[in-house]
Amino acid sequence: MRRMWAICSKELQMYFFSPVVYVAFAFYVLLSSFFFYVNFVSSQPAIVDARYVVGNTTFIFLFIIPLLTMRLVADEFRQGTDELLLTSPAGIGEIVFGKYLAALIVQVLLVVISLIYPLIMSGFGTLDQSILWLSYLSMFLLGAAMMAIGLFASSLTSNQMVAGIAGFVILLMLWLIEWLSDSFGGKLKEWIGQFSLTSHTVNLQKGVLHGGDILFYVTLAAVFIVLSIQVLERKRWR
Repeated sequence: MRRMWAICSKELQMYFFSPVVYVAFAFYVLLSSFFFYVNFVSSQPAIVDARYVVGNTTFIFLFIIPLLTMRLVADEFRQGTDELLLTSPAGIGEIVFGKYLAALIVQVLLVVISLIYPLIMSGFGTLDQSILWLSYLSMFLLGAAMMAIGLFASSLTSNQMVAGIAGFVILLMLWLIEWLSDSFGGKLKEWIGQFSLTSHTVNLQKGVLHGGDILFYVTLAAVFIVLSIQVLERKRWR
C-alpha cells in the first residue's frame, strides 16, 4: 500500500509538471464554459437543471481523458524507465493502481471544477438536490471508467500520441455503441446497448440510484485495470 501511494504521489507531481495537463484543463474549462453559456445564459427562458451541465461535461471527457492518460505508462517506455519500474520491489498491481489512483484524483478535480455551474444556476432557481448529486455521481463514475480505459491504452505503446489516439478510439466506440446497436434488432440490440458508456448514466441523471448502473462502471474500470496489469506482466517477462 505504501508503494502504491508513493507511485501515486510521483504521478501527481508529473501531472502538474506537464504543460499538456494545463492545456487539457484550459480546454476543459473553456469548452464547458461555452456550453454553459449557450445552454443556460443565452437560452431564454433559462432552465435551472444540472443535467445540461453534466451532459455537456461528460462529452468533453471524450477528448480530455485521452490527453490526461496517454503518458501514464507510455512515458515510462519512452524514457526507458520501464525496466527500473518493472523490476522494482513494487508489484505490477501496485504500479497500475498507483497510476490509476493519480488519474482518479485528477478526475475528481475535473468534477469539482464543474460544480461552479450549478452554483451559478442556484442563484436563479432551485436545483433538485437528488438529481444534482446523482448526476455528478454519474459524471464521476463515467470519468473513472474512462480513465481506466485510457490507462490501458497507454500500456500498449511507448508513443504518447499513439496511446492518446488509441484511448480516444476505444472510448468513441463505447460511446457510440448504443447508436450503432440500432442497426441490429431484438435481443442483440439490447445486449450490445448494455455496453454503452452513456446509457448507464440515464437513471442516475433522473435522480434514480440503480445499483446495476454503478456496478457497470466499477466493473468496466476493473476490467481495464486488470487488462493493463496483464499487458505489463507480459512486458516484464519478455
